[in-house]
Parts: sequence; structure tokens; C-alpha cells
Amino acid sequence: MTLSTLRLGYVPLIDAAPLIVAKELGFAAEEGLTFDLIRLQSWAQSRDMLGMGQVDAAHMLVPMPVAQALGLGPATPRFDLAMVLAVGGQAIAISADLAAGMRAQGHSFAFDDPVAARDALGAVVANGLLRVGVPFPFSTQAELVRRWLANTPLADKVTIHTVPPPQMADALALGEVDAFCVGEPWASYAVERGVGTLLLAGRSIWAAPPEKGLVLTHGFTESHPEKTGRLMRAIWRAARWLDQPDNRSTAAEIMSRPEYLNLPPELSERGLLGRLHISAAGEVRHYPDFIRFHEGAANFPWRSLAALFARRIALLHGLDPATAITAATACFRTDLYRQHLRSAGADLPGASARIEGAMVHPTAVASEKGQMILGPDAFFDGDIFDPSFAGR
Repeated sequence: MTLSTLRLGYVPLIDAAPLIVAKELGFAAEEGLTFDLIRLQSWAQSRDMLGMGQVDAAHMLVPMPVAQALGLGPATPRFDLAMVLAVGGQAIAISADLAAGMRAQGHSFAFDDPVAARDALGAVVANGLLRVGVPFPFSTQAELVRRWLANTPLADKVTIHTVPPPQMADALALGEVDAFCVGEPWASYAVERGVGTLLLAGRSIWAAPPEKGLVLTHGFTESHPEKTGRLMRAIWRAARWLDQPDNRSTAAEIMSRPEYLNLPPELSERGLLGRLHISAAGEVRHYPDFIRFHEGAANFPWRSLAALFARRIALLHGLDPATAITAATACFRTDLYRQHLRSAGADLPGASARIEGAMVHPTAVASEKGQMILGPDAFFDGDIFDPSFAGR
């Protein structure tokens, strides 16, 4: 059988695992595809190469196609987010000086109390500014940082800076930022170099923060529906394989190869296994389910997520929220997900939107096969986002 080649762009992070595993373990080949994986250096490059047709699909921050739909970026063809690739996987790290100040005040660096962590950080930043690195202005990391610091004195002191993920440790070491929020393994890389201390997991702030999506141009999904389906099924099966706990160490070995992350497997393993070293002294925090690739409908592109990001971005940029939500939800392709993954055996939610932040515990919801269990998605501050009221 002759395989069709697809060029896929990715930024080196553990949440690119579904693309890499699909290639390396044959899930792509089973669908008659071969993946030409193109390692990229930044999220702007991911956006631009997809927009110019230099890649067929891209591993991309979930809010990026929302921002493009709102006109907040260079002109590109319309982007479609076909599925989510990972939920969670982010960590907040702080500089050695800030960590020393917080330790002197008795902070425990536990991951289970974001309010205590924020207050302790605020005490050591009291008379200065807090420069925080995020991988892109329109990113889940930027949303996590803003939500965490909102309505506190720190909100007036923070400045957000864009730093590509592999450069976060350097930016912290050089004093260009005081803290950062980034996907693994780059927070662990800063810890390993002795320049950063982990303060919180992203999931400490939002229990189900969607991190990356599989993004294609609308033109591609419309003109190549069969190839789009094969791509989605290959990646969905890889994501399902990744969420079998016994496979995570194997995934770390694959991800760490020179052509992918080019890091020791142990660094990739920390996030994949949820065993995070918070400092160079070797202190470990166990965070089961630090990153999910499949379970709990992790891959479903909820339109309520598009609405949530659209409203937040619109308010930051002086745009009309209702218009923004309409534009954004159109590019989260729940229809493609249902069309192409039903045949692969995926259980599909009965609805395409939900109230975001409403689930504190695992919750049974209606699905095409009867019921499915969705994981917690609560925000640390108790906020709830109802997309049916968001544009009013």
C-alpha cells in the first residue's frame, strides 16, 4: 500500500506526543498515512507555516485559532481546530530569588493551594514588578496566569512576556523574566538547570485546561475530508494509547530522541508520569493526571471552550464578545470530530457545549453510547462560564 504523506508542524513539548506516537508506533500507517514531522521553534512559526500551506496540519495552542478568527493576527486562511491533543501539562516556575524569599516565609510549595501560593508570591513581590513569561499572547498559559492573579495586588504588578517554550529556562536564568508558565518538559528543564523552582501545576488553577489542538485550514478539511478523517483517527488512537499508564515511560523514551525533544528521557517522564521535581534539591510533588491525552473526552473540541477563550480575548482587546463568540465557535469542529471518530469507536458527548467550570468531581453525562464520565473542570476561584449567557 502506498502511504499518503502529511506534513505536520509541532513545537517540542510532551503534549506533541500524539503526533509523534502516531508516527512511531504505526497508528498513522494503519490509516494509510506517513507523517513528515516538522520541528518548529515558536508558536508564531506554527501559525505562519500553516497559514502559508507549508504544513498540512499543526500542533497549536488551543486559543490561537480563536484569536485568528477574531482578526488578532496576520491574515491567514480560516483555521479549524479538529480535536484537542492534551489537557493540562503546564507548570508555573519562579526564579531562585523569589523561591528563596517564599521559603523564608514558610511557604511549602504544595500544588494544592493556588491561593496560598499566590499570596506568598505577592508578599515577596510587594514592592516590585512581576515579569511572567508565557509561550504566546493567545495561550492557555496566559489565561491561567491572568485568572490566577486577577483581583489581587499582583494583577497591577504583572507584565506578560512572550518566550518560546525551549527558551524559558534561559529567560529565567538571564533575569529577563521572574517567572513563567509553560508546558512540560521546559519547566522541568529549568529546575534541572537549577534556575527555577516549580510553584504550581496549571491544573491547580483550572482542573481541565485545554492545552494544544490539532489545527488545519478550513480549506484542507473541506477539500480533503477523507484524509482529514484518517489523520484524526490516527492521532486519536495514539492519544488513547498514551493514556494507558504502562505506556507513559515508553512514550518518554520516544519523545526524548534527538529528532524530537532531544532531552534526557527522565525530564519527559516527570510530566508524563506526574512525578515533578520542584527544585534542584530533588523535592518531588506527585500529581496524578498532570496531563491527559484521551480520557474523559479530552480530545473533544467543546464549543464552550471556544466561547470562553473568545470572550476573554475580546474583552482584553476591546471587541464585541457576542460577535467574537460566534466567529470562534465556528472553528471548533465538533461536526468533524463526530463524523470521523464515530467509526473509530469514540464515545461522543450528547452535546457540543457545556457549562465550563461546573464539575468539581468526575461527572456522568449523556453520550451516544449512553453515558460517559467527564473529569473535573473547576476553576480554583469557583467561577463558572455558561456560553449561553456569555455574549449578552
